[in-house]
Amino acid sequence: MKLKDRITEDMKNAMRAKAAARLSTIRLLLAAIKQREIDERKELSDADVVAVIERMVKQRKDSITQFTAGNRPDLADAERAEVAILDEYMPQKMSDADIDAAVDAALDAARNTGASGPALMGKVMAVLKPALAGRADMAAVSARVKARI
Repeated sequence: MKLKDRITEDMKNAMRAKAAARLSTIRLLLAAIKQREIDERKELSDADVVAVIERMVKQRKDSITQFTAGNRPDLADAERAEVAILDEYMPQKMSDADIDAAVDAALDAARNTGASGPALMGKVMAVLKPALAGRADMAAVSARVKARI
């Protein structure tokens, strides 16, 4: 079953269960997916849907930071609830050991091409981004790569 179909089924189930908060979050997600499909004039693959979900999770985490700083715990809690719902559709996260192995392999491959400095960082991240998308926090991966360069 495609991820988009699963999300649509979950929306129907949330309607039946009268779960207002869950329904609202899923509708926002489906609206974002539909908007991207319209913008790109194609049906999104599961990887594209995961990218949409990642972007939405990142936006919510930024909002949580802002709401916490602004002393609005009620709004921060609402955003945390949305993140929890969105995380259900994300692929299983990779372990730290798997991420380290992927970083090491990408570094070795990039160094074999003769790249160094910022070019090395770019080549490594270009290899890692599609391989780890949705399964690892890319900011943390980038920090690990910088530490090893």
